[in-house]
Amino acid sequence: MAEKRDYYEVLGVAKNATADEIKSAYRKLAMKYHPDRNPNNPEAKEKFTEVSEAYEVLSNPEKRQRYDQFGHQGVNFGPGGFDFGRDFSHFQDVDLGEILGSFFGGGGGFSSFFGGGGGRRSRPDPNAPRRGDDMTFRLTVEFDEAVFGSERTLDLQMPGECSQCHGTGVAEGGKRVACKRCGGSGTVVGGSSFFQVRQTCPECGGEGTTIDKPCRKCHGSGQETHEQHIALKIPAGVDTGSRLRCAGKGAGGLRGGEPGDLYVLLQVNDSDLFERDGMDLYIEVPVSPVDAALGTKIEVPTPDGAAELKLPPGTANGTVFRLRGHGMPSVRGGRGDLHARIVFEVPVNLDKKTKSALEDFRKHQKSVNFPELERFKSRERVFFAHKEKLQKK
Repeated sequence: MAEKRDYYEVLGVAKNATADEIKSAYRKLAMKYHPDRNPNNPEAKEKFTEVSEAYEVLSNPEKRQRYDQFGHQGVNFGPGGFDFGRDFSHFQDVDLGEILGSFFGGGGGFSSFFGGGGGRRSRPDPNAPRRGDDMTFRLTVEFDEAVFGSERTLDLQMPGECSQCHGTGVAEGGKRVACKRCGGSGTVVGGSSFFQVRQTCPECGGEGTTIDKPCRKCHGSGQETHEQHIALKIPAGVDTGSRLRCAGKGAGGLRGGEPGDLYVLLQVNDSDLFERDGMDLYIEVPVSPVDAALGTKIEVPTPDGAAELKLPPGTANGTVFRLRGHGMPSVRGGRGDLHARIVFEVPVNLDKKTKSALEDFRKHQKSVNFPELERFKSRERVFFAHKEKLQKK
């Protein structure tokens, strides 16, 4: 048999380590070498046993004193060495559920299996009032409703207390009896002989009892469907993903318990006129190139009504004007901005007189009237000159 390593070396702590330092070291190693994290790995299982044995000794002041004085002989575990079946006192001051929480997603009943720690979880009283479940309803609203706010009436089928058994789930003449699967404990034990886990009984849901004669109307659930008409106020400024809470409008409680809440999750349809980015709105405004060249006043639609916008002479296509405070309202207060982008619309369906006027304009236009076109032509000339120079080499 291989010689046992020093317990302080096993945990990686100094001989004068505090109880908290020893506990912290053990937690890290227990998570690293736990058999359920290392299936079919005998070496990990051996190391897990080794660190557990070391902690069993060093976490106990009396055993630690004997070990410091006499070594392993002072804390001999007897034939076979350390055994989880009888040597588990160290779990009384270490919450194994906390150690393995990240692996199992929570540790309700680990310490109770090992004989210490938090003890067995108390079972819920099956006859006590129970709060109803929270419910979620998805609602699609129009863009205009998000801008101005609106009111809706929701016609929903919601679970509520059974009118026949009043939420008990028990028919007349029936009663609750001890669960046959768990024997009334509310928990069942699973796993291997080396490591077992206490879990909520799937038959009774942890209540420890079942119904010998379920209510015919609700089939023992204690609930039946009720039609509800819920008035919903949609505040201005909501967006897709906004969630509205209707307190007490969720599923009905059982046995006199209060109802849950209803959460309405909103989906806002797109607008045919605006584009939205948070609290800001964007709109494209068609404008005649003539009006942009000469300058004019135009009307821009906003949530507050038509706003007058002055275009200065020579306004370029794509110019964006910001109208402060004319965007979306916020449910928390304040307003966004409206960004109006000028888009030239080329005239079509011209009559002879209009065509003649445009022909006359074309005869009188000069290069100075189109500086962007002149810059374009200049860059074009440089490009082709460079091309010609390279091709001559």
